[in-house]
Amino acid sequence: MLDKNGIAKRIAKEVKNGMFVNLGIGIPTLVANYIPAGMSVELQSENGILGMGPFPFEGEEDADLINAGKQTVTLLPGSSIFDSAMSFGMIRAQKVDLTILGAMEVSENGDIANWKIPGKMVKGMGGAMDLVASAKNIIVAMQHVNKAGQSKLLPKCDLPLTGIKCVKKIVTELAVLEVLPQGGFKLLERAPGVSVEEIIKATAGKLIVEGEIKEMDL
Repeated sequence: MLDKNGIAKRIAKEVKNGMFVNLGIGIPTLVANYIPAGMSVELQSENGILGMGPFPFEGEEDADLINAGKQTVTLLPGSSIFDSAMSFGMIRAQKVDLTILGAMEVSENGDIANWKIPGKMVKGMGGAMDLVASAKNIIVAMQHVNKAGQSKLLPKCDLPLTGIKCVKKIVTELAVLEVLPQGGFKLLERAPGVSVEEIIKATAGKLIVEGEIKEMDL
């Protein structure tokens, strides 16, 4: 089973040389720490940064450099800072190759709910609606089950939707799954020490298991 850093490390393997990548708040921000050395990737934050680096070491933080989740970040050589209007112009113009988002729920047809829980205080929509409407590829970083042990991979989302049929792949503490165009979660990989049976039990939506499922290579 993976912790949050393990999820981020596995997602970093989906990032390819030359990509422009948006990192949402939560687990996705940790992906910046696992981009392979020597790979040319432009990390974007919706509050107006292009060229983010990994998180700063303790004692080296600059309070004026923050990402969309208000965490201190570093900048790589050649990075730029601009206003949110330009940032969302880039997003809406589909200049971002890959968007990595957190989620509260994902349905088996790729719907995502990540902005509101009725009756609870949540930070709000943020830029998620623009990101899911404009991104060429969306990978979700999330916990497979909630604190009550209930699946967050569902036949249909119970929470208000952020986007419809947009999620392509999901990485959780248990597994890597692909959302098929015709619907359903296809199991691609299992986390170290996790059995296929555990993943089946934790997945409420339609799960497709074909052949032997390999363990993640981290």
